[in-house]
Amino acid sequence: MSDPARFNPYAVSELTIQAPPQSLWAALRKIGPGIILAGSIIGSGELLLTTALGAEFGFLFLWLVLFSCVIKVFVQIELGRYAISSGKPTLAAFNELPGPRLGAHWLVWWWFFMLMVTVAQLGAMAGGVGQALDLAFPAFSRGLAERLADGWPRMSAVITESPSFPWALLAAVGAVALLVSGGYRRIERVTTALVAGVTLVTVICVGMLPGAGFPLRQADLDQALSFGAIGLGSAAITQAFAAFGITGVGASELYAYPYWCLEKGYARFTGPRSDDPAWAERARGWLRVMYLDAWVSMVVFTVATVSFYVLGATVLYRQKLRPEKEQMIETLSQMYVPSFGDWTKIFFLVGVWAVLFKTLYVASASNSRLSADFLGLAGVVRYRDHAERDRWTRRFCMLYPLVGLALYFWLGDPKLMVVAGGFVQAATLPLLAGCALYLRYHRTDARLAPTRWTDACTWFAFFSISIVAAYALAQWGLKTAAEVSSWATSVSQ
Repeated sequence: MSDPARFNPYAVSELTIQAPPQSLWAALRKIGPGIILAGSIIGSGELLLTTALGAEFGFLFLWLVLFSCVIKVFVQIELGRYAISSGKPTLAAFNELPGPRLGAHWLVWWWFFMLMVTVAQLGAMAGGVGQALDLAFPAFSRGLAERLADGWPRMSAVITESPSFPWALLAAVGAVALLVSGGYRRIERVTTALVAGVTLVTVICVGMLPGAGFPLRQADLDQALSFGAIGLGSAAITQAFAAFGITGVGASELYAYPYWCLEKGYARFTGPRSDDPAWAERARGWLRVMYLDAWVSMVVFTVATVSFYVLGATVLYRQKLRPEKEQMIETLSQMYVPSFGDWTKIFFLVGVWAVLFKTLYVASASNSRLSADFLGLAGVVRYRDHAERDRWTRRFCMLYPLVGLALYFWLGDPKLMVVAGGFVQAATLPLLAGCALYLRYHRTDARLAPTRWTDACTWFAFFSISIVAAYALAQWGLKTAAEVSSWATSVSQ
């Protein structure tokens, strides 16, 4: 982070005004928040959950993955529009909405509840990194266990049983070190490089599938367009719903996007809202940059997400390989072997490290910013200046990777941890879409109103997201009721 004594990235004043870029190339040089989101998106959901979904159900859910990637961008844009119009991040905006309050608005508390569940995803990322590096360099954990055998026999036994643990610990500590030593620009640069590399390699693998004996067939396309997934059981729907919540722009990324827009400077460059026509012209210019940012990132993460899904639905599904628990990363490595050969396994495992570590890094940075904001809104801490808020952000940057690590040590199943977080995120999406619509019609400056086409798409996003959520939650409720009924019957007997 920049020195808080010299710079407050959320401050908006006449001194921070900049004219928006006029050319496409100049505008492309100003994008960044969406790429940071892509750094979070192309990670646990895509690598772990999307590929697992394809491995288990083939192409049945490809339509859902595509729909998930595209439709939520309209909600993202509306939240970004209000951030530029008002200069306020997500939780501060929600805190001003009408509705019940307990210190802070109930929607702010809902975010906190979602965070408590989705922090498990950080553990999945640390665990995935641990599994990948242990497979790549197995001698490390074995040697460590042998050295600890005499003085720390219990610790040695734990490492012998779970050799991914030492690597997961190093991943969490490494994330903490990077987070507390750098700010927006470092996060943007690191994620841009890693996202580009991971996306390129995955797309190349998909392109080489026909030569590796796994071509896309007409039957695959027929399955993708059949909507046969609707008739599947509640367990499948729950897993697919979790994928819907975490692929594309998930609820966590939607909450975080306005924070990254503000830190990039879109609201600062626009200046304090006023009736001056020049302000509206500047705001529309920076909104165009934000639109470009959102749609460029959408193309990037959609290509990566679909590529991961296709690899799972072809290579893993046809070989009946299912990524699970301690064997998850080992199984996923088989996606790349047909295209490039056995030598690529190490390359893939290092790539897994890059993907999941990047997501751990970005997600922790996002959660830390929102957590610092939450403390202030809930009245737990009263910030005297930005420097104090910045210190709290750094504390959370140290906390979240370690909490996620502890959860991985306890649960030990990255897929389960991702599904749990994804399910809660998916349940949050209708609330976010509804809030975005309220802000658009009641709080955003009318001079920055979107086109009728964009309005129609945002409304469609709200209704479709709500329908998917209602259906999945109903299926989950029926399953839970059946399990409770079975348990009650067994107890009574």
